[in-house]
Amino acid sequence: MNKDKFLRRLSALGFSMYEYRLYADTHPNDMEALRLLNECRKKYLAVKEEYENEYGPLTLTGDNSDEWLKDPWPWDNDAN
Repeated sequence: MNKDKFLRRLSALGFSMYEYRLYADTHPNDMEALRLLNECRKKYLAVKEEYENEYGPLTLTGDNSDEWLKDPWPWDNDAN
């Protein structure tokens, strides 16, 4: 999967998690909604892990706080 497809997939899964979370907040006894939320969260984390293994971290953590410094800056790339 290319980078853009990964990011679109993560965006869609993130939106789904947000929507399921809102629904679960107003329907706390709906076990099916909670199951779907957890399933969506697992998919999101799996896709995020796959993305990060291929393209690097998406978010700042204690383990990667200075990784962005090691990447080439936009002006370091030759646009020939």
